[in-house]
Amino acid sequence: MDDLKFKFLGLINKQNQSKVPSMGLNPELLNPIESLHHEKKIIQAGNSSDNESDQDILESIESDYYKPDESFDSCRHELRKLSSTLSCNDIEIIHKKLERQQQVVSSKVLQLILQKQNLCNEEFKKIIKIQEQLTIVVNICKMSRSDLALAKKQFTTASLGILANYKKRQILQELLYSLNTIKTLQRTDDRLQELLKEENFPGAISLLLECQSAAQTYKHFNCVAILASKLQDTLDQTEETLDNTICRLCTDFDDKTYTSVQEAYKLLRKSQTAIDQLHMHFTAAIHNSAFNIVYSRTGGDIKRQYSQLCQSVPHEYIINCLIDLSKGLWKILRSYNQVLNWHSNHAVSQQQVDNEPEDTFNNHYITQKLKNGMSKIWHDVEIKISTFLNIINIEKYRFEEFLKILSIINRLIDIGNELCNIKSLNLYNFMKKQSSIYFSHYHNLRLEELVIFFEHEGWELCPVKKNFTSINLQEFKSLNALIINSQNLIINNDINEDVIVLSGWLEKYLNTDLCPFDITLDETMDESILEKSYDDGSGDFTDDSDDDNSINEKLIKKKKYYTGPIMTNTSLSILRVCGKYLQMSKLLKTISSTVIYSIIQFFEFYFYSVHKLFTSDLQISAESLYTPKLKLTLARIKDNLFFNNHTEHKQGKIRQPIINNTNYFDNNDKLYGLAERIIGVESIIELGQQYNNLENYLKNLIHQTDNNADEELLNQFYSQTISSAVDLRKPVYMAVIEKCIDISKIIGLMGKVNWEVKDVMSQHSEYVDEILKDIQDIQIKFNNVGSMKIDDKVRWALWENVAHLINHTLVEGYSNAKKCSNGGRGLMQLDFTQLKTKFEMTTSVRPMPHSEYVEMYIKAYYISQSSFEEWLEKHKEYSVKHLSGLISCIFQSNKKNRQRLISLVEEQRSNR
Repeated sequence: MDDLKFKFLGLINKQNQSKVPSMGLNPELLNPIESLHHEKKIIQAGNSSDNESDQDILESIESDYYKPDESFDSCRHELRKLSSTLSCNDIEIIHKKLERQQQVVSSKVLQLILQKQNLCNEEFKKIIKIQEQLTIVVNICKMSRSDLALAKKQFTTASLGILANYKKRQILQELLYSLNTIKTLQRTDDRLQELLKEENFPGAISLLLECQSAAQTYKHFNCVAILASKLQDTLDQTEETLDNTICRLCTDFDDKTYTSVQEAYKLLRKSQTAIDQLHMHFTAAIHNSAFNIVYSRTGGDIKRQYSQLCQSVPHEYIINCLIDLSKGLWKILRSYNQVLNWHSNHAVSQQQVDNEPEDTFNNHYITQKLKNGMSKIWHDVEIKISTFLNIINIEKYRFEEFLKILSIINRLIDIGNELCNIKSLNLYNFMKKQSSIYFSHYHNLRLEELVIFFEHEGWELCPVKKNFTSINLQEFKSLNALIINSQNLIINNDINEDVIVLSGWLEKYLNTDLCPFDITLDETMDESILEKSYDDGSGDFTDDSDDDNSINEKLIKKKKYYTGPIMTNTSLSILRVCGKYLQMSKLLKTISSTVIYSIIQFFEFYFYSVHKLFTSDLQISAESLYTPKLKLTLARIKDNLFFNNHTEHKQGKIRQPIINNTNYFDNNDKLYGLAERIIGVESIIELGQQYNNLENYLKNLIHQTDNNADEELLNQFYSQTISSAVDLRKPVYMAVIEKCIDISKIIGLMGKVNWEVKDVMSQHSEYVDEILKDIQDIQIKFNNVGSMKIDDKVRWALWENVAHLINHTLVEGYSNAKKCSNGGRGLMQLDFTQLKTKFEMTTSVRPMPHSEYVEMYIKAYYISQSSFEEWLEKHKEYSVKHLSGLISCIFQSNKKNRQRLISLVEEQRSNR
């Protein structure tokens, strides 16, 4: 071995040698110094190994030598440790080391053998003792066999006969047992039929399996072989019965029956097959139920496809058919959910009982299959509903019918979301598309109807209860809770209307026999918003009349005054349509922006039309009657809402109503239509209040759409249009007031007054009496305005208009004075003081509105000429004519200043 090793190392060294020939000399001879060093190393290695203890040498041996590995090759192990450049010196050192290790190991082994030699001798002694005992046992066995042979020879024939007869007896007993078993098997079929009829499927399967096992034992009998075939047929029939039962459970789930079926399939070891069959039957049940329901509404050829049948459903049966279809498919969904619950409730108990890997795998397979199956079941339901919905021509339906269809679809979407956490895109897209089409068509019709309705409005009170709000209308029935909650709701990112409405609603239907489509989807209520009768002057109402149609007649006969909210048929109709629109937006959030814009259009149309109608006969200058907000609102509504005959009709724009039937405007007995004007204006203000009640709810709808433009539009509507409704009182009521006061007569009487008196007289002028007479006449007429009691706010607005007209008339009359002395200014002050005092006493309105307008004009006469120009700069509420008259009186002796100041005033007004 050593020779082989050295030859191998020599071969390697030859490959690594330099290409320069060595001339046949030994490398050690070429380098005698290195050879000497090498010898020293070997000597040192030998000395060091001699100095080491045996224990240290044993510990230095590598662990690989101690491994019980038969394939271990020590030579290869040592060769692998050598470096790529071999040296004889290194090899001799390693050899010396290994040789020393071998000597130590050999010495150690010999030492251990000597230590265990005594124990080995003792064990040999024990083995010799066992050998002696075995010899004794062998001798005993030989003697026993010899005795048994003797006993065998001594048996008699009688003893053998007894044994033969006993054997025959045993055989006959076994045969009798077999015959009884076969008889029992023959009678099993009747018991099986009884168990199947009782739907005791586990008992039937257990009995069948026992019979089959018994038949297998006695299959050598011909009758049993025939019976085994019959039992197999019965087993197949039982599995078919199980399959039919599963099919029935898809539409009418029963917990007891399903438990029996599952236990039977478990005995058959076909639990996975049962779940596969279950899904197949659910899919078939959806198809068959949908087909049969639609077919019942059409009749005809049963071979037609489902989509063709849907197209044959008559228009008048569409909604009822959709409800029936939803009910039928709901039963299937409910049954599947009950199957899920059954397996969920039994999962824990099955895990505790089933310890086998196969049972665990089955349970996992069933759980995953059922969870994934719900989405597939819902997908099939959605396809059936969507196929049916595609036949609907939505524009042919009335709004209530459309809402019913929309409610059904919305409820189906909610069911899909709750049960499967799936967004039913087919149904949702249908709702979105059809709602947009229907709403656009419906809204255009409602706008046109609103115009016609307004043109035929009688402007009579529609007496409603004192606590009337929009939620009393049946159109707001389904929105009551949302509107009430929204009044105290802070809009934030956590608001979700669906949570308010749908929280836990489905559990009620899943756990009971109720169907979400059995009840009316948008329940109506008995609407009670009209008051029956009125107490005289008190404003409290009593229900002593049951005839709503007699309200107005009794109101006239008994002179009872109405003090409740002022509503008209038009304003009530607007609220009803708004309720319908909000119902639609509740069902489909995507059209919320369009709905809110349309609701705003209704109010703006009524707002602008009331203004146009009741200010059509206004004759005085309207500059001071309109607030900037009211002007801006009216101009914006006119531009955005209406089109004229010279422009092309645009979507969402309507024609302005035709102003007709205004004969009462010229009727002094009816106070120039004051009652109608009050009803018109106050109904706008009341309608605005009802819109204010909806503000939070509308903002919530806009907030859910995340549309900043819509939010700005809504804020503008409330901050400008709604808030400017009260400003309509002034221009509308002024159209009446200007006819009650003879302005030209007052101006004429003021023109006859001598304003150049030297001393102030104690008696006021004649025109003051004329004005006070008109005020008293107006007060009498205000107390007899139709059948309603004028509200304090309305009364104040009327008297404010009276004061406004009187004060502007006085300034107009005073500005006509060409010359005026200090006494004349004193007379003006006296006249106005007397008028103001009598006005406040007569009307109980204190202080007299706009009185400072006259007082400031009169006092301007006493301003110094140096400060007068500054006064002109501050007071721009007066017209050029008024200021020119004032300047002419003050500077009547200074023509240059008079002309300069008049030119200055004209220039200032032209730049405004």
